[in-house]
Amino acid sequence: MVKWTEYEQTARGRGALALELYLVDSVPAGSPEAVKDNLPSHLEYQREMETRGALVLAGPTSDLSGDEMQGRGLIVYRAASMDEAREMASADPMHKSGAREFTLRKWLVNEGSLSLSVGLSTGRAVLS
Repeated sequence: MVKWTEYEQTARGRGALALELYLVDSVPAGSPEAVKDNLPSHLEYQREMETRGALVLAGPTSDLSGDEMQGRGLIVYRAASMDEAREMASADPMHKSGAREFTLRKWLVNEGSLSLSVGLSTGRAVLS
C-alpha cells in the first residue's frame, strides 16, 4: 500500500488536479419512519453546508442493478481534514439521530470534466 500523501504528491507531479474531497456513504440504520422524520432537518443541514461551501454534491444511490432505490446516499464534502469531514457528517441530523450511519473516505479527484450553462435572463443553471 502507498501512503495517501505520497500518492497525492505523485498525482500532482504528473499534472493531475489532485483535489482532495471526502466521501460520506450514508445508509439507513433506524426505522424508515426515523429517516422520514429526520428528512426536513437533514435537508436544511445540507443547504447550510452548501451555503458554507462545504457541500460539493449529495444525493441517493441505487442498488447494484440500478433498478431500485435502497435508501443509500452519497455526500461529498470539502474539508480541511478527515477530522473536520467526520465532524460535518456526524452533525448531520440523520446521523446524529441514529436514523442513518456513515462511513467516510478521502477522495482524490484527478480527472474529469463538468459543464455549467447559466441563463442570464432566466437565472436557470444546468450542470452536466
